[in-house]
Amino acid sequence: MFTASTLSGGKPEQYAQLLDQARGLLDGERDRVANAANLSALVNQALPQLNWVGFYFYDGTELVVGPFQGLPACVRIPLDKGVCGAAASSRQTQRVADVHDFPGHIACDAASRSEVVVPLFKGERLIGVFDLDSPVPNRFDADDQAGLEALAQVYLESVA
Repeated sequence: MFTASTLSGGKPEQYAQLLDQARGLLDGERDRVANAANLSALVNQALPQLNWVGFYFYDGTELVVGPFQGLPACVRIPLDKGVCGAAASSRQTQRVADVHDFPGHIACDAASRSEVVVPLFKGERLIGVFDLDSPVPNRFDADDQAGLEALAQVYLESVA
């Protein structure tokens, strides 16, 4: 049985510990939904000041909500809308200090103030995005971005 441990040290050390936990949690499982559900829960429990953690999967046309932790979410996001759409279409992580300043931001939870979205690609194929929201402005910094990108890579390596 998996048991999460408390993170210690600075952010880089905490993300290294979280990566080890994620690898252990996802080890041996290949299902993308199961792994997205467990990774969302792990990250939501481990990191402070979050109000939404989850996945949107690309269905060939748009992003469709997948497993998440938080309030009910927007179900479908076009690739030309919001922070999630920007990450998917640009193939680059989007780190937004204040979502109210992001043109076209989609407010699924009015409490969200900052957001980071990591695009998920297998080669050239868009799988979806890994999305985190916070009620705190400027919650995510470069260490968070690097750590979340590493977690996204662990997820991608785990799925068939």
